[in-house]
Amino acid sequence: KHLQLFIDMNTFLVYSEVSRLTVILVQVNPGEAFTIRREDGQYQCITGPAQVPMMSPNGSVPPIYVPPGYVSQVIIEENGVRRVLVLPQQPEFHPGGHSPLHHPPPPPHAHLPAFIPHPAMMPPPPHMYTGMAGGVGDMNSQYISQYHPAHIYSEQDSHSQHGRPFVHRDDRTSKTYERLQKKLKERQGVGGPVKDSPPLSPQKSCNSPTTVDIHNGVGGKGPDAEQEQLSHAVAELDEEAQALQALLSSISKPTVSDIQARGVEVSWTAPSRPLSDSSTVEDNSIPLETVSYEVSISCSGKDGKYKTVFCGEEPSATLEDLRPATDYHVRVQATCNCLQGSPSEATSFTTLSCEPDRPNPPRKASGTKNTLVLQWKAPCDNGSKIQNYILQWNEGKTTGTFEQLYYGAQKQHRVTKLSPASRYSFRLAAKNDMGVSEFSEVVDLFTSCSVPLPPFPPELEKAGVTWLCLKWQRPTSSPKEDDIFYILEMEEEGSGYGFQPSYDGDELSCTVRNLHRSTKYKFRVAAYNSEGKSNPSQVVEFITNPDRPSCPCRPVIRGKVLPNSFKMAWEPPKEKGGAEITKYVVELSEGLTGLSWDLVYSGPSMEHICEGLKPGCSYQTRVYCLSEGGQSPVSHSTLQVQTPAVPPGPCQPPRLVGKAKAREVLLRWGSPQVDGGSPVSCYSVEMSGPQSEESREVYQGPELDCSVGGLLPGRTYSFRLRAANKAGFGPQSERCEVTTGPGAPEQCRAPSVTCKSPSCVVLSWEAPPCNGAAVTEFRLEWGAAEGTMHVCYTGPGLSHEMKGLLPATNYFCRVQAVNVAGVGPFSEAVLCQTPCSVPAAIGDIYALKESEMLRYGPTPLYSPSTCLGICWDPPCDHGSEITSYLIDLGERQPIAVGPVTKHIIQHLQPDTSYRIRIQALNSLGPGPFSHTFKLKTKPLPPQPPRLECTAFSHQTLRLKWGDGPNKAVTSDALQYQLQMEDKSGRFISLYKGPCHTHKVQRLNESTSYMFRIQAFNEAGEGPFSNVYTFTTPRSPPAPVRAPKVERLDDNSCEVTWEALSPMKGDPITYTLQCMVGNSEFKQVYKGSANSFHLQNMQPNSDYRFRVCAIRQCQDAPELSGPYSPTVILTSQRSDTTAGGSNASVPGSRSSTESNRARRSLTDEQCAFLILMVFAIIAILIAFVIQYFVIK
Repeated sequence: KHLQLFIDMNTFLVYSEVSRLTVILVQVNPGEAFTIRREDGQYQCITGPAQVPMMSPNGSVPPIYVPPGYVSQVIIEENGVRRVLVLPQQPEFHPGGHSPLHHPPPPPHAHLPAFIPHPAMMPPPPHMYTGMAGGVGDMNSQYISQYHPAHIYSEQDSHSQHGRPFVHRDDRTSKTYERLQKKLKERQGVGGPVKDSPPLSPQKSCNSPTTVDIHNGVGGKGPDAEQEQLSHAVAELDEEAQALQALLSSISKPTVSDIQARGVEVSWTAPSRPLSDSSTVEDNSIPLETVSYEVSISCSGKDGKYKTVFCGEEPSATLEDLRPATDYHVRVQATCNCLQGSPSEATSFTTLSCEPDRPNPPRKASGTKNTLVLQWKAPCDNGSKIQNYILQWNEGKTTGTFEQLYYGAQKQHRVTKLSPASRYSFRLAAKNDMGVSEFSEVVDLFTSCSVPLPPFPPELEKAGVTWLCLKWQRPTSSPKEDDIFYILEMEEEGSGYGFQPSYDGDELSCTVRNLHRSTKYKFRVAAYNSEGKSNPSQVVEFITNPDRPSCPCRPVIRGKVLPNSFKMAWEPPKEKGGAEITKYVVELSEGLTGLSWDLVYSGPSMEHICEGLKPGCSYQTRVYCLSEGGQSPVSHSTLQVQTPAVPPGPCQPPRLVGKAKAREVLLRWGSPQVDGGSPVSCYSVEMSGPQSEESREVYQGPELDCSVGGLLPGRTYSFRLRAANKAGFGPQSERCEVTTGPGAPEQCRAPSVTCKSPSCVVLSWEAPPCNGAAVTEFRLEWGAAEGTMHVCYTGPGLSHEMKGLLPATNYFCRVQAVNVAGVGPFSEAVLCQTPCSVPAAIGDIYALKESEMLRYGPTPLYSPSTCLGICWDPPCDHGSEITSYLIDLGERQPIAVGPVTKHIIQHLQPDTSYRIRIQALNSLGPGPFSHTFKLKTKPLPPQPPRLECTAFSHQTLRLKWGDGPNKAVTSDALQYQLQMEDKSGRFISLYKGPCHTHKVQRLNESTSYMFRIQAFNEAGEGPFSNVYTFTTPRSPPAPVRAPKVERLDDNSCEVTWEALSPMKGDPITYTLQCMVGNSEFKQVYKGSANSFHLQNMQPNSDYRFRVCAIRQCQDAPELSGPYSPTVILTSQRSDTTAGGSNASVPGSRSSTESNRARRSLTDEQCAFLILMVFAIIAILIAFVIQYFVIK
C-alpha cells in the first residue's frame, strides 16, 4: 500500500537567504508518494525514496493531507525543530463521537495516486495551527519546495511493510520507532485518546520556545490538561531524535588539500557518538551509508553568504570552477533520517594565481589610408600583474597565418605603411609571470581609400507638391569597406542663388522638402571620404507636382427653368494650383437633403444643361474641377432649383366594378402614375355611344369612382378618363368598352360547305345577332349520321377546315353560337358528300414463305436466290375500284401487276438487298407509295463436298467430308445430308446435320455400298455429289471359347475346343499355342481338327493353352481371329491323388474366367456409362444442398 502526503503549495515562495529560513524536511520513504500543489495550480508528485526540504521564514507549517487509515501529529522539540509523524490509524485513536481526518476526494488524474485531491474538489484545511509562530494567517507566500532525491535507500527498502510511513534501514532507527509507538499508546491509555493532527515538518529555529503543541486533525482543541499531558509524552518520545541531531551537529570542520587555481580537494570525518555506560557498542556509531553531506562555500567572508556546491554521501569532494587568487571559506553539514545537523566550522583557503583571462579584441581608434591606430583594454590578471601584450596580424594576407606585430606593456599601437582600402586581421594576448593567456577573437580592420570618383547624377524616385525624393548610386571604383559620404546640392530656377547643399550624409537617397509647387529644380551630387571630395555629378532637372486647384465659383442659372431641364453656368477657380484645369464635374442631388449625389456632367465646358428632371421637384447642384494636381473641393454653396409643375399624365382606363346592369354601370379608376409635380384635384369621365363617335361628359369630381345610368341593354359603350391639377387637365386615357344587359345569341344560318379535296372540306358560317353580348365562341358538330354527330370545333372563328376525311363518304354538320348570356340554338343540318379519290397507301408488305411459294406456282419458277415472293393487303379504293399495282425496286424498272395481292419477283441477284415499295392505281390515278420495305435474296446453295472413308471394318464405315472439325456446333449455317443406296436402288438419308463425319454401322462383310452427299444452308439445298462406292472387308472368325484340358497320364494330355462353322464357304482352321512355365507361347498345333493330344510333357511344370480360329479365304490372305482365354494345367506332384487330373479342370475353368480379356466397350455403352456417372453426382450434390444448406 502506498502512503501519500499532500501539501498545498499555493502560498509557497522561493528565498535565496537559506540561512534565515526555517527548514521543514519531509522524508519520503519507498512505496510512498509526496504531492505538492505549486503556485500555478499544477501538481508535482514525488515518489520515494526522496528528501524534500521545505523552507519558511515565519515558522508556519503548510496544510498537510494524509490518506485514509493514517494520522498526523506535530511535535515541537526543545531545540525548536518541528517534526510531523504520520502513523497508521489505531481503533482507540477515535472514540465515539469523534471522526478521523476529513480526507479530500480522490483526483481524476490517471498519472497521480488515488489520494491526491483535484483542485476543483479541494476542501479547506481541516485543522488550524494556533500554537505556532505566526499562525495560519502568516502562511501567504512563505514556503519553498526544494526536491533532492534521497540516496540512503537500497532496493530492499523500496517495499514498505504494514503500510508504515517511515521504514528505516538500520536496526537502531527501527527500535527507536517501536519504542515511540509503545510510549504513545501508554500515554493514550492514561490521558485519553490523542486525535489526529497535521503531519510533521521538522524545522530549525533558535528562537522558538521549548513547547510541545499537538493539534486535533478535525480542527477543535482539547482541554489544557490534556494538551499538557500530550506535550510531556511527546517530549519524552523525541529524546532519541534530539540525540541524533546533536550527533550530526558535532561534525568537524573540513580539511582542504591539493589547492589549485580553479579547484580544490575537500574532505571531512563522519560524526561519531562518544562511548557511555548506558549505550551499547552497536549504538555508538552511525553507518556511513545513512548519512549524506552538503558542502557550501563563501567568497565574501566567513560570515558571508554560502552557496551549496556538493551533496552526497562520500566524505570527500572535489570543488571546481573556482576563481584564481580568491579567498574562500568552506563548511560541511550532515543529514540523516530526515534530520539535519548544524553546519561545521568554516575552513578558509586561497586559490593559486594563473595566467590572465582571454582579452577582448583590439579596436580601431583612428586611421588613414596608410595607417591604423589600435587600442585595447587590460583583461583580468588572475593574481599576477600583466607585464606585456602580444599583438599579431596577418599582414593583409589570406593564408590564415599570423605574425607578431607588437610586444610591450602599452595598450595601443600605431601600424604604418599600409595599403589603402585593404583589410587586415589582428588578435591580442596578455602575459604575466604565470604565463600567456589565450588569444582574443580575430578582428578585421580596414584602411581608408583615395578620393572617390564623381558619382552618377541623382535619379527621381518620387515627386510631390512640395517635395522630391531622389536617389543615387555609390561610385563604382570605391570599395565597400570605404566610408563614403554624399553632398546633394540644389538650385531653384530663377532664384539666382546658385547650388545650395540640401543633404550631407552616407545614405543613397534623400527627400528634399519645403519646395514650391510646379517648379523646376536643378540637382547634383558629390561624394567624399576622409581623403577628400569628388567632383560633382552632372546636373539634372526635376519639377515638383502641381497642387490641386481651389473650388470653382458658385454656379448660376442661365435662362428659364423648364419642367424637365434647366441650364447652369459657373466661373473657373481663382487658384488653379499651377496647372491648367482639365475638366469640370457637375453633381446633382434630388431634394434639399443632399444625401446622395449623381454625376451629370464631366468635361472642359463651364456650362451645362441638366435634363431628365421631374416636374415640380427641388434639386441642388455643385461643381468641382480636376487638373494634374488633383481634384479641387466642391463649390462652397450649392445651386437650388425648383422645376415648375405640368398637367398630370394619362390615367389607366376606368374599370367596371361588379356585373354590368341593364341600364347602369359602376366604374372605378386609380390615380395617374405621374402627377406632374402637383396633386390631382379633379377627374373627368366621358362616354360615347355604340353607333356615334360623339362623346359627352358623364362625371367630373375628385372621387375615384362613379355610377353611369340611362344606358340601353345589350349595347356597348366606351368610357375615357382624364385627371387635372393646378396646371390643367392631362391627356385622355385609353377607351374602356362596357356592354350592358347581354342576351343569348340567335340561331345561326346553315353553314356553307366547300370541298377542297377528297379528304378536306372547308365549312364557313355567319355570326348571328348577339343580343347585347358578343359571341365568344362557335360550336361545330360533325358526323356520318344526324344522330351521331360530335363537336369537332370550338372557337371564335367563322370557318373551319375538316381534314382527314374519307373520299366518297356522306357527312352531316351544324353550328351554334355562344356568348356570356348563354348558348344559341343549332342551325339546320347540312349534308356533305366527299368526292372519289386515288387509292390509299398500302399498309404492310410481307415476304412469302417457301411453302407458300411452292403452292403459288411450279417449282422450277422459284429459286430463293434469284426470286422474292411478296404479298400485301389491298388498300382502300376511295370510291373507285383498283385496277393495278406498281412495284418499285429502286434502280430496276418498276413492275406493273394486275389487281392481285401476291407476286413473285424473278431474275434477281443472289444475296442482294432490295428496297421495295408498292402503289395502287385506279381510274383517278396512282395512289401514294407505301413505306419502303427491305428484303434480301438468299445466297446460292452450297456445292457438295468430297466424301472420303477414313476408317472401316467388316461391319462399319467411318465417312468424312469437308475441311471442318468432326463435331460442329448447331449454330453453323452450313449443314449436310448423307444418303446411302438401299437394295431397291433408292437413296435413303443416313445423317443430316452440321458435322463433317459419320459412322455407318450394321453393314455386311465384303459388301459394296453407294453413298452421296448434299450441302444446304439458308439459301436452300445444293446439288447432290457423285455416287461414292465403299466396300467392307471380310470379317475374322469369332473368338473361340477356352479349351478343355484333360490329363491322360503323367506325360500327356488332351486339349479340345469347340468347332466353328464355315464363314460364307470359307473353311476354318485352328492354331493351338502352349506355354511351359514362364516361357513364351509356342505353336504346337495348326489344322482343322478341334482336339490335340500333347505328349512328352515335363514333370512338375505348369502348362498354359490357348487357341484361335483362322479363316481360309479363297481370294485373299487368311484371317486370324482373337485367341481364346488361357487355360492352366498343373502337373501332378508326387503326392497327387488319382483324382488330381479331375480336380485340375475346375481350376482351369476358374483361371480361364480370371484371365479372360476385357472386351472394349462400344461408343453407345461409353456414352451411357458417362451419363449414369453424371446423374449419380448430380443426385449427391442435390442431397447435400438440401440437407446442409436449406435445412
